Amino acid sequence: MDLTPFIQIFILIPLIGFFISLVIRPGREKLLSAIAYTTAGLQLFLFLPFLVYWIIQGAPVLNLREFALYESSDYVFLIDFFFDEITSVYLLVGSVLTFLITIYSRYYLHRENGYKSFFNSILLLYLGYNWTIFSGNFETLFIGWEILGLSSFLLIAFYRERYLPVRNAIKVFSIYRIGDVGILLAMWASHHLWHENITFLKLENSDLVHEHISGHSAIGMFIAFMLLLAAAAKSAQLPFSSWLPRAMEGPTPSSAIFYGSLSVHFGVFLLLRTYPLWHEQIFVRVCIGLLGLLTAIIATLISRVQSSVKPQIAYASIAQIGLMFIEVALGLETLALIHFAGNAFLRTYQLLISPSIASYRIREQLYNYSPRPHTLEDSLPRRIENSVYILSLKEWNIDKFLNKLIFSPLKKLGQRIAIANLVNLFILFVPTYLIGLFLLFNKNYIPYFIAPYLSEFFAFLALLMILRAFGERKSPKLAWTLVLLNHFWIVLAVNFNENFDLSHTLIFMSGILPASILGYIVLYLLAKKEPDNFSLNQYYGHSFEYKNLSVLFLLSCLGLMGFPITASFIGEDLILSHIHDADFLLAFLMSLSFIMGGIASIRMYARLFLGPHIKTYHAVPFKNS
Repeated sequence: MDLTPFIQIFILIPLIGFFISLVIRPGREKLLSAIAYTTAGLQLFLFLPFLVYWIIQGAPVLNLREFALYESSDYVFLIDFFFDEITSVYLLVGSVLTFLITIYSRYYLHRENGYKSFFNSILLLYLGYNWTIFSGNFETLFIGWEILGLSSFLLIAFYRERYLPVRNAIKVFSIYRIGDVGILLAMWASHHLWHENITFLKLENSDLVHEHISGHSAIGMFIAFMLLLAAAAKSAQLPFSSWLPRAMEGPTPSSAIFYGSLSVHFGVFLLLRTYPLWHEQIFVRVCIGLLGLLTAIIATLISRVQSSVKPQIAYASIAQIGLMFIEVALGLETLALIHFAGNAFLRTYQLLISPSIASYRIREQLYNYSPRPHTLEDSLPRRIENSVYILSLKEWNIDKFLNKLIFSPLKKLGQRIAIANLVNLFILFVPTYLIGLFLLFNKNYIPYFIAPYLSEFFAFLALLMILRAFGERKSPKLAWTLVLLNHFWIVLAVNFNENFDLSHTLIFMSGILPASILGYIVLYLLAKKEPDNFSLNQYYGHSFEYKNLSVLFLLSCLGLMGFPITASFIGEDLILSHIHDADFLLAFLMSLSFIMGGIASIRMYARLFLGPHIKTYHAVPFKNS
């Protein structure tokens, strides 16, 4: 019996469940929750007999080449699904926990205003989870990766009328997008290493991998470190560990199911899935092991001084994932999978009972006080012990380090590019772009000593546009225009690098232009309705009054950032495939532009439509509520 068609069923179940939940009216709580737990339960109870039969058949590796979204003479964007023991463990754990949490959430969120949006987001995240674990190549994996990032943002910002959940949702989304730089660059380098969209099934061929890696060790190591960057960001390893406690601002069920147990383990999944690609590179394995060890030590120290339960559990989970990184580096795949399952179930349980545990511990301290027992730290010199304690209280300044190293410099650089305002865009940048177009079609006018650098020059201008949009604090229209122009500069830059087919340009811009027009319409209507509350200087919470505009602007942001609801997502991969293997700088500039464009777009959405409502004709929560 051929088991491969069952893969389609396991993908379709969460997809159908999500779309059904979208059309249900907000007040139908029982129906909404029933759709959610039926989706997870049906998947679980269909998977169990499938798993037994698959094991009886000898646990064969299954690969389903689904369909090509786009195909040309030298490029294929292939949707490919893959099933092996890694997928089986992740699917079993994910379906069991999601089934339990959806039942739990049915009562936990009763009469919440965002009841419908919560279950929509849960099913969207479950769809992204399943899509990712079944992915058979990097392109398919990146679709699920993007869905996970968006649904995580929506779940963390569930209490959108409050300041901290929205702020932390943007922080988590931004760190996720930094990890996306690693995935994009790994995809780009893989195109040139394999001269195709390599599938994970082909990576199982050790002879093929050895043949390619041995002749291109530098590219192989580059891919490995980009994958490590993506894995570290997704699994909250150093220096990205600060995002996981911030993700706990969402409802307890979502914190338990995804940030405590499932989503946070995707870095381990990525390393396990790509293990055949980098396992022969000893230096890479040492780096993965050292990163896991350092994270485990520091996260353990931080977790022991936390004053609240959720962050303590979060850092304890980070420490365990650090140990999983070590296990993967040592090639202990089975142990890492067992460790993942145990940690996922434990953290889900701990987070769900955390309110009860907090009250129980308080009662114990009041009525059954016992002095602190002597620990290993007490044997250290007092000065060292106190220093470690203070550092752990400050979370080893991880958050501050990340801000100073990445976000603050980018934001300050964007704010200093004052020349990029609406007037100068038409006076300076539009003529410059027209000159670039003229030179593109008349390359004989370009001096020979300038020609090799034009691609990087225009890509740098594109990045400056997006950094200016990221740092803009006043005009939403200016920021939106800069994000749009960034894509035009990207197309120009890649055309100077290699003749970019007109059809490829149309594919890339097919989602960008309609999304930008929709965004302008929303901004125009919002500015007309709220002329005094229309900037990016604070959170305005306009979704309180303009829910339809909020949804439309979110969709336009997704289109502008190349989310997998438009063909622009394929266009991004097409653009990267036209960058030569030696053009590391150009690939980095392009990837950073794509990633920062997504952050700038979501930041605009959050500041205009999320957070405490600017008007005070109703109860407004405190900033630190």
